[in-house]
Amino acid sequence: QVQLVESGGGLAQPGGSLRLSCAASGSIFSFTYMGWYRQAPGKQRELVATITSGGRTNYADSMAGRFTISRDNAKNTVYLQMNSLKPEDTAVYYCKLQRVGGPYWGQGTQVTVSS
Repeated sequence: QVQLVESGGGLAQPGGSLRLSCAASGSIFSFTYMGWYRQAPGKQRELVATITSGGRTNYADSMAGRFTISRDNAKNTVYLQMNSLKPEDTAVYYCKLQRVGGPYWGQGTQVTVSS
């Protein structure tokens, strides 16, 4: 089994920053990639960013240049640094781990961008 625990969400002002963390535990060996997705009220879940086991990153067009995904292998943790936040970034952010038998999802963390 795989457990993913997100943290770091909260309230930010437009133009502000937040950093999300996703700590993975359990059977996480041989994972293909980890990533962040988000779901706003009334909308479908969408890709934010992913990072492969080899370190290759991929971003949704609307987040490229503002968000940065990174990984600390020693801590089995993936981060999402979010800068220049906009009200439309308000959503529940979910961590995902893709491997055989998966995907596995975290419980989500709320990000609200508002003045």
